[in-house]
Amino acid sequence: MSRTMIQAAVTMNQLQNKMDVIGNNMANSQTTGYKSRQANFSSLLFQQMDNLSDPANAEGRLTPDGLRIGSGAKLGSINADFQVGSLRKTDRSLDTALLAPNLFFQVEATENGVTETRYTRDGAFYLSPINGNQEVMLVDKNGHAILGADGPITTAAGFDDISVQPNGQIVVKRGDDSEVVGTLAVVEALRPHLLEAAGENAFRLSEEANAQVAFADAIQPVAGGKMLESGKLEASNVNMSKEMSDLIMTQRAYQFNARTISTGDQMSGLINQLR
Repeated sequence: MSRTMIQAAVTMNQLQNKMDVIGNNMANSQTTGYKSRQANFSSLLFQQMDNLSDPANAEGRLTPDGLRIGSGAKLGSINADFQVGSLRKTDRSLDTALLAPNLFFQVEATENGVTETRYTRDGAFYLSPINGNQEVMLVDKNGHAILGADGPITTAAGFDDISVQPNGQIVVKRGDDSEVVGTLAVVEALRPHLLEAAGENAFRLSEEANAQVAFADAIQPVAGGKMLESGKLEASNVNMSKEMSDLIMTQRAYQFNARTISTGDQMSGLINQLR
């Protein structure tokens, strides 16, 4: 196969991945707290001559020494945009919206028998009964516990009202008495690029991040001050106009590369017919 056709085939595969990213953004345009993803490409059109100074580089190598050749383009990285989305008023007491970028609620999720802490900006909280309906626990829409400063936030059932304060305190009212039953454990991602998607509109620290940096250098607790607003939810920060534009451009690039393969095949056919 010619170099031109190889280059086009490799690039088409990566363009398909970019269209998947765009489609995921568009599908989550109405998801609370969703952060859009951007696909970044890097070129594979390079040559590096005489760069094998280490004898270990030759072990198991089948191609000639001293030459690296790449064709096409690859998807270098998929980065999340953590800019704050617009706030949508709901007037629901347990709906909360974070006011600054890189702030996250902590969620305790169990999957395949493994419990881990995840991070989300989706502040649509609910109450789930526990201990024979004698207590209730603050959870997200998937039923995972929302973590407070001292673990999952629970309180005795039978209260009259519950509200979330701007500093993250959960206040329960019983008659004329008010009680703080917990404080949301809001954290700041000091290095948000180290977060990876964990599904269910949440993030986790990647294994690579855990190996490279200390936890305290990546995630830091936030305490005090006005960091959230109740009665509102943060909308997705997906820009539909941009996503549609990117989709059209990606489809056109895919079409051009497909045309390259078709043209290359026709040229090869003409050459084979020469006598």
